Amino acid sequence: MTGRLLLPLALLLLLSGCASSGGTWGWYVIDPSTPAGKNNILFLLGGFWNTILLSVTAAVLSMAIGLLVALPGMSANRWVRLPSRVYVELIRAIPLLPMLFWVFYGLPVVLRSIGINVSIDAFWGAIITLAISDSAFTAEIYRSGIQSIARGQTEAARTIGLSYTQTMRYVILPQAIRRILPPLANQFIYIVKMSAFASVIGMQELTRRANELVVTEYRPLEIYTLLILEYLVLVLIISFFVRWLERKMGADESK
Repeated sequence: MTGRLLLPLALLLLLSGCASSGGTWGWYVIDPSTPAGKNNILFLLGGFWNTILLSVTAAVLSMAIGLLVALPGMSANRWVRLPSRVYVELIRAIPLLPMLFWVFYGLPVVLRSIGINVSIDAFWGAIITLAISDSAFTAEIYRSGIQSIARGQTEAARTIGLSYTQTMRYVILPQAIRRILPPLANQFIYIVKMSAFASVIGMQELTRRANELVVTEYRPLEIYTLLILEYLVLVLIISFFVRWLERKMGADESK
């Protein structure tokens, strides 16, 4: 309900601002009723696809890496568990922006030093950074979700002859996914917002487009206001989809 009210309110404020462009305000730069304003809006909206593609790809990789990290992290063997814990603590301690610079500028140098001549463009540099950075948090979400399943479920699966892999695939993970869906959705929203950092390495996503338009129009308040509205719309769409998915999977226990 809050999301349904928030979006119309934001649109009302934006449109009322466009209608009153006197004084120091410059809403005309994003006024859809003028050719220049319409072109500016279309230019900003042109970054939507890259933002979505970047976020979805990074989220899928993050969930895959997170699961691969989480499973050894629950092993009874200390030496199997240790690398997982080191990975989680190390990655969580590194801020996203320095990691992005290191991946984009430093990783190709490291690879060339071992004979792998690979260049990393802005798109894949951002994906690698977001996927690795978020995977540590995703791994902890998986771990908490899996460990929340009663131990008797695993024991019962073993008594009917299921292997560890089969137990995880058919018994534990389906139940755990329903429980961790909300925090996984939060992490996806986090990735969408953090994708804005990709603008600093030249990725043509929403924030980069807004920065370029500010340089030409010199109206940061109005342009960044529209940028915030774009992210708001994107996050509300994701939230709506996640609520629908929770109901389909039975993860929403409020009803």
